[in-house]
Amino acid sequence: MTDQQRVTEQQRAADRKWPWPAGAATGIGSMPGTDIAEAQRIVLGELALPHLPELPARGPGADLIGRTGGLLVDLPVELYAGRWRVAGRPGRDLRRAHDFLARDLDQMTEQAGELTGTFKIQAAGPLTLAAGLERPVGGRMLRDPGAVRDLTESLADGLRAHVAEVRRRLPRATVLLQLDEPTMPAVLAGRIPTESGLGAYRPVGSSTATGLLRTVVEAVGVPVVVHCCAPDVPLELIRSTGAAAVALDLHLVERLDPVGEAIDAGLGLFAGAAPTLPVPGGEEPSSAQVADRVRQLWDRLGFPRGQLAEQVVVTPACGLAGASDGYARSVLTACRDAGRRLAEE
Repeated sequence: MTDQQRVTEQQRAADRKWPWPAGAATGIGSMPGTDIAEAQRIVLGELALPHLPELPARGPGADLIGRTGGLLVDLPVELYAGRWRVAGRPGRDLRRAHDFLARDLDQMTEQAGELTGTFKIQAAGPLTLAAGLERPVGGRMLRDPGAVRDLTESLADGLRAHVAEVRRRLPRATVLLQLDEPTMPAVLAGRIPTESGLGAYRPVGSSTATGLLRTVVEAVGVPVVVHCCAPDVPLELIRSTGAAAVALDLHLVERLDPVGEAIDAGLGLFAGAAPTLPVPGGEEPSSAQVADRVRQLWDRLGFPRGQLAEQVVVTPACGLAGASDGYARSVLTACRDAGRRLAEE
């Protein structure tokens, strides 16, 4: 990219209307505990960009794969030997996942029904779902490219309906969908082990992966953030799907050039700058430390400071399900105040 092209891209990003407020902070999704009412209160009280909390400590059906499996259309899921698989008919495990989500949406409606800002919801993306969900006859869905396509279409239909339901319940809010793809780099690199552990599934090609993600992004009708907390996130692939932003753990970013190119091209950045667990013997992160982490990355990339608060959302490095209640609240507060610091500069 020439210097003139770079300046043009930066101006386009600066002029763009982002689907979140300047200086925003949010959580990745998961929270500790089992009390959805309290988790929703914390998220709404601490964040300028609140989200629908996920509480995996409640058990199967509240986990990433089970929760997203409950959204699939015409593909019921069930637990078998501790793993989620496609089932012949709806059963108890699917009802449990539906019940968890229904309670969560009811709390969201009760507490956030008059929200006028942006509200984020989360689900597993098609690559991670294909790697985590098994076929009825055994083996991951990833084994069968045709089954992966069918799964992706089912997920797109289910997420379209889910987004519509959230919009109905929050009629004054803007909905933002986050697709969680923690397994994406391993799927692309052929590092997903087979059931025996002696081999691995064939890698999914970049063009195929792009098409799968784009199917979901284009179906839902709202801006999409792709979250991947790994050191080798395929940023160009994510950008080519039409996603509005990417969510990264900044501590795992090894190469700056791809990040800079993605930002240059107009991709928003959800910057995971606060540790999800306490540092042994250390203090909880302060807003100044979190803001410094984001600012230092931005300065190293060479972008104008005035663009930062618009294009970047401050987040924890990943989900907070493994943290204590107090630490989770402190991290969200630090992210919120860090976002405000960056907006005031």
